[in-house]
Amino acid sequence: MSVNTRRTAEGAAVATPAPTAPAVPTEPTAPAATAAPTTGPITREELQLASRNHAMPLEMLRWPVTPLGMHYLLVHFDVPQIDPVSWRLNIGGLVDHPHEYTLPDLQHRERRTQAVTMECAGNGRSRLEPRPVSQPWDQGGVGTAEWTGTPLAPLLLDAGVSPDAVELVFTGADRGIQGGVEHQYARSLTLAEAMSDDVLLAYEVNGQALPPQHGYPVRLLVPGWYGMTSVKWLQSIEAIDHSFDGYQQLDSYRYTQDAGDPGEPVQRIKVRSLMAPPGVPDFFTRQRAVNAGPVQLSGRAWSGQGTVESVEVCVDGVWEQAQLQAPTGRHSWRGWTFTWIATPGSHDLACRATDSTGQTQPETPEWNYQGMGNNDIQRLAVTVRE
Repeated sequence: MSVNTRRTAEGAAVATPAPTAPAVPTEPTAPAATAAPTTGPITREELQLASRNHAMPLEMLRWPVTPLGMHYLLVHFDVPQIDPVSWRLNIGGLVDHPHEYTLPDLQHRERRTQAVTMECAGNGRSRLEPRPVSQPWDQGGVGTAEWTGTPLAPLLLDAGVSPDAVELVFTGADRGIQGGVEHQYARSLTLAEAMSDDVLLAYEVNGQALPPQHGYPVRLLVPGWYGMTSVKWLQSIEAIDHSFDGYQQLDSYRYTQDAGDPGEPVQRIKVRSLMAPPGVPDFFTRQRAVNAGPVQLSGRAWSGQGTVESVEVCVDGVWEQAQLQAPTGRHSWRGWTFTWIATPGSHDLACRATDSTGQTQPETPEWNYQGMGNNDIQRLAVTVRE
């Protein structure tokens, strides 16, 4: 795998990195495809990405289904303008019966709706030190929506995927340059992963047609996996006899420790819990203020690796069990509540979840070069008023 030249943001300060982090270059090099992690201020490029994409405000954790305009959004390149009449989905490659589907073709097949929690693999990236330079997510790169579409598996059975096929490549209509490579956004799944009963070709969300930014007219939906897997503006599905080596599979979305490390692929969502910030916020700092007395804390927890088994809430260093609500679906987050008797003064709140595989959120972020899969414990500073 080729290694791209990296540079820091202009004027970025340099500090001694954490033991597991790579050294930060002291001077910018020639223009590069990506920038190295930095301890400097947020860059203009990051601000530009942040203005195009948006997080879910954490108060929306009070909603079991995220209103569509509040669901997190990440668009790698440009939102393509697609004519639904001329749009076609091609299934080909190593199949016995290549086929082309129109949007009405898919809409007239089996119809299924399922609530799915989707999280960006880079959620929490801005909290790492040194900071990987990309979309500067804080903690809101997540949302839960009700997606409607047709199951993928029957279409693959109709196509007759060859026994020689190793993976299926899903290609979207969006095209751009990343890492110095011009390409259409594409990801792959093994045949077994793609044949899962929960994988959909989705054409509606929250009871309406997909809006352009969410993949109109059709997107792939892979529950339990980080959002990069659910390819938007889907154009083709191709069965191949080797592991897909496209940029978004081999170079991006990897757990790596430096620019030359091939790392491990980012796949399923790690266990996580987030609290809806209580009380009222300060406009600029978002610091919270609540009144003394009983305060109902609430939030959501999820995992793509197992079911959420417990959530704990911490007040000033003391952990206690929260009350879990009934699950609303196999692949959607689980609500929780905790009653806090708030006393005047400054307090530190936190929450953490544990899933059925025994995975628990870590106390501190697990650093990696691309800033992927940060599921560390959320902490909130709260001032309690008399």
